Amino acid sequence: MKNKILSTTVIGLIKDGKAAMGSDGQVTVANTVLKHNTKKVRKIYKDKVLAGFAGSTADALTLFEKFEAKLEQYKGNLPRAAVELAKDWRTDRYLRRLEALLAVMDSTHAFIISGNGDVIEPDDGIVAIGSGGSFATAAARMLVKYSQLPAVEIVKESLNTAAEICIYTNHNVTIEEL
Repeated sequence: MKNKILSTTVIGLIKDGKAAMGSDGQVTVANTVLKHNTKKVRKIYKDKVLAGFAGSTADALTLFEKFEAKLEQYKGNLPRAAVELAKDWRTDRYLRRLEALLAVMDSTHAFIISGNGDVIEPDDGIVAIGSGGSFATAAARMLVKYSQLPAVEIVKESLNTAAEICIYTNHNVTIEEL
């Protein structure tokens, strides 16, 4: 990736046929917190797909629109829509300049999509982006392995763990589930 995204935590996972994705609400510019309750995850495509972003808000909203159009074009086929968005993102002169990452999922697939053309489907069904993503991933993996918590609770606890470690992540979380 060109620039490391140094803001936010978004994490999603699939467990027992349920998908959940959440994010913190902090908006940070340089070393200043500007907002505490921003929503960075949403349901799209007839409430069948979850999408979250890290990076520039305007860029992410543009990508949400493009991704939702791909979902419409491919009738909700998440893997195909993810690949087609990544291809466009990498080759289009305008889109190539967008600075954001997307995490997208339905109840069977989870992907991280970048402007470098990456479409990554982690083996464990856990996707995380943003500066607190690795902290949230570690917490989620342990909770999946050693607890009986449902997906939505694992997402919540993972975000709280990231918020305790990452200065770009707060405890004001938004969680969506399918």
